[in-house]
Amino acid sequence: MTTKIQAISFLVSVLVLALIGVSHAGGIAIYWGQSSSETTLNETCNSGLYKFVNVAFLNKFGSGRTPLLNLAGHCNPSNGGCRVASSAIRNCQEKGIKVMLSIGGGIGQYSLASKDDAKKVAAYLYNNFLGGTSASRPLGSAVLDGIDFDIELGSTKYWDDLARYLAAYSKPGKKVYLSAAPQCPIPDKFLGTALSTGLFDYVWVQFYNNPPCQYSPGNTSKILASWKRWADIKAIKKLFLGLPAAKAAAGSGYIPPAVLISQILPEIKKSPKYGGVMLWNRYYDRVNGYSAAVKTKA
Repeated sequence: MTTKIQAISFLVSVLVLALIGVSHAGGIAIYWGQSSSETTLNETCNSGLYKFVNVAFLNKFGSGRTPLLNLAGHCNPSNGGCRVASSAIRNCQEKGIKVMLSIGGGIGQYSLASKDDAKKVAAYLYNNFLGGTSASRPLGSAVLDGIDFDIELGSTKYWDDLARYLAAYSKPGKKVYLSAAPQCPIPDKFLGTALSTGLFDYVWVQFYNNPPCQYSPGNTSKILASWKRWADIKAIKKLFLGLPAAKAAAGSGYIPPAVLISQILPEIKKSPKYGGVMLWNRYYDRVNGYSAAVKTKA
């Protein structure tokens, strides 16, 4: 009799879970590197707020250009001044935080001229920031976890080739992770083809500065519909809701934390592809306290 009662209780529990839906846990990804007032990389990781940190940006590369890292006043890569970041990167990783190098950005000079150019850029990234070797590693000897594609200008071709070449550097015990930050309109002008490769581990879609697919005061329908369309893309593994961390962080699309927690997260967390929330950026998050307000719910 006891066994039957236990079995019935188990079935009831399963049915209840099925009825209320499953809520998937996630984490917060942050972009760091574009303000000298945003705290150091060490302090950013020691805050306990983030699971992913995108070091932004390598915003000059490809088509014969000499690659250039721009960390907006944190350090000067041209004289080797950013190599001190190695200890901070290792500190972040020891805390279980994945540290990615973000390439691209809204301002810069970058493009890929051909498939061979993509191969050369991949080799540069691997040897200078990942598991390869180079005498000129801008961030020192620390091995970053992967590359983040924030491609917003320049050429629209060959980003899929770059993803393939980078993924091919993965080795047993040391995977090269790939992430991307497309705009919410589908397909993304620059990254649509690359995303279709299925090689990206994390996709943090920018649901801001795009009125057709973002939140507007009192209206969650557009952003929720857009989220569903992104979640339905088979090639995407883990999907993140990309948001500005403060009103001043973007032209439009800011969502008050209370609205995010009560009206949006409960819906999008039902998706098995839900990975968490991405915020632009650490400076605005520090000022506004956004991640601190939503961390336990994200």
